[in-house]
Amino acid sequence: MSLETILVPCYTDNYAVLLHDDKTNKTICIDAPEARPILSALSERNWSLDTLLITHHHKDHIAGIDQIKEITGAKTYGPEAEKLQIPGLDELVKEGTPLTWSGREIDILETPGHTLGHVCYHFKEDNIIFTGDTLFALGCGRLFEGTPAQMWHSLSKLMPLPKKTKVYCGHEYTLSNAEFACKYEPNNIDLQTRILEIRAARSKNQPTIPTTIEKELLTNPFLRASSPELRENLNLANATDEEVFTEIRNRKNNE
Repeated sequence: MSLETILVPCYTDNYAVLLHDDKTNKTICIDAPEARPILSALSERNWSLDTLLITHHHKDHIAGIDQIKEITGAKTYGPEAEKLQIPGLDELVKEGTPLTWSGREIDILETPGHTLGHVCYHFKEDNIIFTGDTLFALGCGRLFEGTPAQMWHSLSKLMPLPKKTKVYCGHEYTLSNAEFACKYEPNNIDLQTRILEIRAARSKNQPTIPTTIEKELLTNPFLRASSPELRENLNLANATDEEVFTEIRNRKNNE
């Protein structure tokens, strides 16, 4: 089954995503940074929103919930662990919660690190995952609430997904992430090729989202703790993968 997927820019660098199933005429939205652009995208296509999924409690992912619900009546789902921080949730979810939409099963993955209750939504049949601020194109979320160990464990849940899985994340951070990555794996040919593509896209104000699990495994330093070049440049040749991840996250924090 195929879906029409619309990336909705919000604020200066946020994204919401609309998915529409022509067969059932259902539409779902992932995250609600701000209402106006999401409602405009729906109106332009004459789509009726029935479901809203929230990844985590940060304001730039939930600020539009109330207005979107008021206008569309969409049923809103979000992480049980953050129920007190996300007003307007109708249903609470956690890893293992059965969730279906338009005949599809949605797997919920708990991915703490950026926040303690962060969840990702995996549409297995369509090979799409919505990672919020856990996994970015060429990056990962800052650890505002969780620990490096928690984030590494969360990313380790995403890494084994099918390589063709499309990854939709919550922000357009890809160019700065790519420039950071090149400092530590300058000889990574896949990364060098990718940064040229990213620069070309951003010069035309085009999004770099979605990415894929395969691209991230080949180029994202936060998933490449086993890379000999990365380890050498961090002076961590004999460290554990978690220690390598922790160091690269700390260096990104201090840029």
